[in-house]
Amino acid sequence: MSTPDPSPTTPSPEPLARHPVLAARDAVIFPGATVVVHVGRAKSLAALEAADRGDGRVLVLLQRENEEEIVPERLHTIGTVARLGERKRTPFGVRVTLEGERRAMAVRLVESANVLEALVRTAEDIPPLDAAEPAFVGMQREVRDRSIELAEKSGLPDELVRGVIESVGDDPGGLADVIAAHLDLDAAERQAVLETLSIEERLRRVLGHLLRQIELVDVQRDIRSRVKRDLGDRQREALLRAQLSAIQRELGEGEAEELDELRERIAALELPAPVRKEVDRDIARLGRLSRESMEFQVLRTSLETIAELPWNERSEERVDLERAAAVLDEDHHGLGDVKDRVLEFLAVLALRRARDEAEPGPENEPETEPVAQDATDGETASTAASRRARSAPILLFVGPPGVGKTSVARSIARALGREYGRIALGGARDEADIRGHRRTYVGAMPGRLITALRQAGTKNPVLLLDEVDKLGAGLQGDPAAALLEVLDPAQNHAFVDHYLGVPFDLSEVLFVATANLIQRIPAPLLDRMEVVEFRGYTEIEKREIARRYLLPRQLAESAIPEGRLSVTDAALERIISHYTRESGVRRLERQLAKLTRKIAREVAVDRASEDRALAVAIDVDDVRGYLGRPRVWPEKAATDDQVGVATGMYYTPAGGDIMFVEAITMPGNGRGELVLTGQLGDVMKESGRAVWSYARAHAGALLIEDEKFGRDVHIHVPAGAIPKDGPSAGVTMATAVVSALTGVPARRDVAMTGEITLTGRVLPIGGVKEKVLGAVRAGITTIVIPRPNEADLEDLPERVRDELVVHLVDELEEVLAVALRGGLVRPDEVTADR
Repeated sequence: MSTPDPSPTTPSPEPLARHPVLAARDAVIFPGATVVVHVGRAKSLAALEAADRGDGRVLVLLQRENEEEIVPERLHTIGTVARLGERKRTPFGVRVTLEGERRAMAVRLVESANVLEALVRTAEDIPPLDAAEPAFVGMQREVRDRSIELAEKSGLPDELVRGVIESVGDDPGGLADVIAAHLDLDAAERQAVLETLSIEERLRRVLGHLLRQIELVDVQRDIRSRVKRDLGDRQREALLRAQLSAIQRELGEGEAEELDELRERIAALELPAPVRKEVDRDIARLGRLSRESMEFQVLRTSLETIAELPWNERSEERVDLERAAAVLDEDHHGLGDVKDRVLEFLAVLALRRARDEAEPGPENEPETEPVAQDATDGETASTAASRRARSAPILLFVGPPGVGKTSVARSIARALGREYGRIALGGARDEADIRGHRRTYVGAMPGRLITALRQAGTKNPVLLLDEVDKLGAGLQGDPAAALLEVLDPAQNHAFVDHYLGVPFDLSEVLFVATANLIQRIPAPLLDRMEVVEFRGYTEIEKREIARRYLLPRQLAESAIPEGRLSVTDAALERIISHYTRESGVRRLERQLAKLTRKIAREVAVDRASEDRALAVAIDVDDVRGYLGRPRVWPEKAATDDQVGVATGMYYTPAGGDIMFVEAITMPGNGRGELVLTGQLGDVMKESGRAVWSYARAHAGALLIEDEKFGRDVHIHVPAGAIPKDGPSAGVTMATAVVSALTGVPARRDVAMTGEITLTGRVLPIGGVKEKVLGAVRAGITTIVIPRPNEADLEDLPERVRDELVVHLVDELEEVLAVALRGGLVRPDEVTADR
């Protein structure tokens, strides 16, 4: 009996190897390639340590996303098993050399003890069906040839490239790997080649990348040759232009004429000796420079700026005080204190000018032996400049927005017959805004001072330094510090702008600065200026300003025919009090502009319909129809005398008004505590505590029963959302508290202001004019103010003084005698008709 042949045995599968996983964000390693990579993440460093404990190999897998965290699900499954080589520690991790050995596939990923490991199976290459097929052999040869061509065009040594290719022998898969390792491919393209197990397909991919790289090198080479050719053409053009300029210079034509004209203009200037020396040197250097060079253009522009400056051009100044007063009155209503200060300044300027003209100046002195001169053209000129500067002090106009600071400066220029220039300094944070940029910088330009002088065209203009309180220091320096030299009479006669590089005399410039908040101006800068304070306009002044200036201007801008619109005084007062709340008149002008636009619309409709309507007269009842509902609700006097409610007066930059101070007593814990509300500041709270202490200490004189002090007292100042502070509400608080404790009502027609002390003295306060006018507007007929403030009543309009009953007081008892109904009496003596 025959024995059957045994069946063929199935080869057993390759056992799975276990290697730590080294996740790479942008590195793909090919078999046979040696790569140096940087390892810095904790899991990657742990993988190196695990490999050291094993056979010294890791599986390098590319991450699908370039992210910091290593997530197994976001790793490619095909990578390269690599042997760890030389390592070098760095501040950020380890630089390690990896030697690629074979392709491998991660069958499963396992993470333990912060180490990611993979069960690995070798990814075998898939050979071609026929390695001797001409097409395959030809493609293999084409890959070799194209790689050598790319290396030659890239400038690599031919022997090095051939040695690398020959090192793989006849292995087509190894050839594809070694060439792909040296190509400039991104990580995704390298991974695609690595995952291509078919040798024939891998060669085809590598050949495609080789051809694209060769084409890219050819294009880059063509661009470089074109650029070189263009540069050669430009150099040739520059040479020809230089020759052309020389020919034109010989013929007196073209650009040479412009340079000669510039030389003539500069030669005609009466420049100080140091400036003349520097300018002549720059002109000589300009002639030696190529007209195509950047330095030529910069130097020429700076010389043109010097030629355009008013070195000796001056406005013919006429200091006529009567004319100056007329100009100020014509341009501005009110501002009596400001006008007086300006006219005093102009008077001193006129007298000093007359004195200097009478004294012999340096130009009239007999010639003497020359003395050594400094960079500012000699001590004599410096002394004269300082004397002129002292006769023109720097004015600082301080006040809230919209009160006329800028327009007064313009009126000063008009009254003196000088040119006017404005330099906006709000937000300036660079010293170069004042001193200019040095010519070495690209886009350099002179500072704002030199630019303003060039635009003014004279050496003695009125320059307005607007918003000096809003200067800011930055990385480029502090412009406020640069202004110190400009505003210093001992230095500004030799002011050097960095762009020009030569001194310019600013001593004849009349500087006027403006600011809203004087506290924001650095002390050294403030010390160089004379402060002129602008107060806010009263409602009467605003009405006149609207009548004389604002309304006519808006009528002209809206093209409303003359006589078509008239606005009564009552309507203007309603607009001022119910639609604006400001110290100046800007919002008022915007409301008038809104009114005139609505009237302009009516006029346009009437013209379209050929209807010649009658003139429109706006009265107080018509304002709401044109401007909508009121935006501001000023306080009005109370309707009845009330216990514990006193009327005070307060001042804000937007004007004065009245406020009510309310005080009540309530049961408490028997200790008589004081409660203060109404968003009061520290000073105002201290006034309330002083009042409470005074009332307790003088209970007998104030007719307050002792048991009243066992109750708590609550003082409240509406409106609670508005912060309040200051000492001037002391007497008002005292009146409200005494009224609440005694039960005697406070008079509704009396408003008061003044600081109070613990001994009952009433101290002077500020803002009397604004406070009183606000009280009069609210319907108050009697006011109580500290006696030292009597002189402030002179600032009030005569009509207001005649209508008011004013009580001047020194002690709190005098205040209570006026403010409480019937004075200090016992509660049972108070009758309803007193």
